[in-house]
Amino acid sequence: MNIFDKFMSLDRRWVFLFLIIVCVIAHRMDYEVPILVEPEVQSIYDRIESLEPGEIVFIPLDYDPGSMAELHPMAYAIIEQCWRKDLKVIITALSQNGPGLADQALREIADSVKLDRTYNGVFFEGREIVNGIDYCFLGYKPYPSMVILAMGQDFRIPFPLDYYGTPVDSIPMMQGVKNYDDIACAINISATNSTDYWISYGQARFNFPLAVGITGVSVAQYYPYLGSGQLFGLMGGMLGAAEYEELADNPGPAKKGMKVQLPAHMVIIGFVLLGNIGFFMSKRRKKRDSNVGGN
Repeated sequence: MNIFDKFMSLDRRWVFLFLIIVCVIAHRMDYEVPILVEPEVQSIYDRIESLEPGEIVFIPLDYDPGSMAELHPMAYAIIEQCWRKDLKVIITALSQNGPGLADQALREIADSVKLDRTYNGVFFEGREIVNGIDYCFLGYKPYPSMVILAMGQDFRIPFPLDYYGTPVDSIPMMQGVKNYDDIACAINISATNSTDYWISYGQARFNFPLAVGITGVSVAQYYPYLGSGQLFGLMGGMLGAAEYEELADNPGPAKKGMKVQLPAHMVIIGFVLLGNIGFFMSKRRKKRDSNVGGN
């Protein structure tokens, strides 16, 4: 039995163990992965940077704990950028497991904004983030298509109360804010098919500027919408989140995760290559043996 035959018969648990060891070592090593920012991520950052203080960014957070590693860093980087620029943020959660994650993110980002920090050479003095003044968290409602269409008429139709039980009409930042006509742009961060609803029932119907942040496994199917102009930006997976953290000069879990993800992907690619080489070598040997036996 040659080395390729041994490799083909290797118990997959050894592969998983080796991958775990590589990830642990990479996590403990002190190094950074160079981040090259793609234009579709740059366009989201530039759109936020171009807004004037007081303008409203609408951010639906439609994901659950299973997608936190990829999507939570996007939400953190974008919302903190908005608050550092004194923009207002409206948030919804059309995933039933999303409201708790969104509430956690808002509280943690608000704590971060209290600190004096410098981003891309610009000093931002820390300030208190106030619910109802700096943001409005509308919460969760089922049936995404119906909710998206209803908000196109008035946010108050599906959300007469916010997530905390406060009447939307009594929230200061919502005074004079009725529907999508009053937002500067929307950025949907999603691990569900609600992204399709936001494109079909939201952007296509009401023609507001829309960008999306989605899991890496889904990103390819949304590039046609980027090319058609229905999306002005697109972030895909942990890499997209790391690119945004790089742009915002706000390194977080996505950039840290890249130093583990990169060697893990290299290991997986290496095993795939070895597996294919072993398969073809084994097939070639069997064919040669059969020819010898036939003779």
